[in-house]
Amino acid sequence: MKKVLIISYYWPPSGNVGVLRNLKFVKYLRAFGWEPIVVVPQNADYAQIDPNLEKDIPEGVKVIRLPIVEPFGLFRLFTGRKQADKTNPVYVRQNNAGLLDQLSIWARGNLFIPDARFLWIKPTVKYLTKYLKDYPVDAILTDGPPHTNTVIGQQLSEKTDIPWLADFQDPWTQVDYYKMLKIGKRADRKHRRLEQATFKTAKKITIASPTWKKELEQIGASNVDVVYYGYDETDFENLTVKPSTEEFVISHAGVLGIDRQPDTFLKAIAELLDENEAFKKSLKLRFAGVVDYTIKETIASLGLNDYFEDLGFIHRKEALKLMLTSHVLLLPVNKADNAKGRLPGKIYEYLRAGNPILSLGPKGSDVEVILRNTGNGKNFEYDDYASLKTFILECFNKTFTPKSKDIESFSNYKQTQKLAGFLNAIVDVEK
Repeated sequence: MKKVLIISYYWPPSGNVGVLRNLKFVKYLRAFGWEPIVVVPQNADYAQIDPNLEKDIPEGVKVIRLPIVEPFGLFRLFTGRKQADKTNPVYVRQNNAGLLDQLSIWARGNLFIPDARFLWIKPTVKYLTKYLKDYPVDAILTDGPPHTNTVIGQQLSEKTDIPWLADFQDPWTQVDYYKMLKIGKRADRKHRRLEQATFKTAKKITIASPTWKKELEQIGASNVDVVYYGYDETDFENLTVKPSTEEFVISHAGVLGIDRQPDTFLKAIAELLDENEAFKKSLKLRFAGVVDYTIKETIASLGLNDYFEDLGFIHRKEALKLMLTSHVLLLPVNKADNAKGRLPGKIYEYLRAGNPILSLGPKGSDVEVILRNTGNGKNFEYDDYASLKTFILECFNKTFTPKSKDIESFSNYKQTQKLAGFLNAIVDVEK
């Protein structure tokens, strides 16, 4: 069996959605002839914790844990936040956001390159260069962001001549929040220099959406293919819950930040409450995860507080139950220049849940293509009031039925099979 060294920042017990991509690769790689060896931080400052995810780590997989120094503790001290507050100011605004937050964001983009985990690069490359002399592998796989992983992979591949597959959950300089980091010209040049070194060194590049594949190729990447985020069928085992017949639940799972404010959607909801007594009696808005305070203010101003349940962070199994018991699954895509390529990880679990999906985002997006091809929902522009209201009523009246065509192709098993094929190809080229 071939061996692949996988460098990952997110790993159980992290409860962040970013943990799932590499975790599911590791879970299924053996089925396709690859033995994973995983390198992760020993003491990472994870925003969410979900120990239940450890069940997905296959028995006997070697996990190398290396110390990491992270600046988030200093950030919380600097801004006067409690140590338990894991909120990243780049994504979600706080009521007390001010100069200290802005300075922290500037430091993140200009001093912490490629990201806040950059102090992990040098010691990890040093350790792994020595380790690989004693315990050789056939290939290296990294997953970014954080692109600290990507830089480690680039330097390691360059030093050892081991073929490297650079996987991108999100782009680097093309990612939607890049402009939010207040990056100066000098720092921007360094980010782009590191990005181009990735394109030059990697034997293969994979990324999470077709549009982003094309955009990556436009700035110099080659040999790029798509590996979707996917869903894991085993996560749904023994989950037999269904939507209530007494309630009409519209839910969202994940971060609902400043770049996904669904104001028009909420206004359509408020008007339906005034017009439809049955809708008023049964509506529940259940949001799990971090919700930006401005969205909560909009909910309150529209008189929706009595219908809104802020669930906060919930473990993965509970999130899946929420999806399965919802009548509409809300999928707001970031309002950003690269939104057409944004495929939120939850879309695949939404597809598997089999309930109607209401997406908010640009026309012609990758999300819209998937929803059209599977027949599991519809995509609307954020300000399309009339169409949003019509679709919500269709779901309420059960005149829209998801078709779930070909969703199996998005399973983690199938996507890992594709990844293993790419690993085989770069190893075969080297022989």
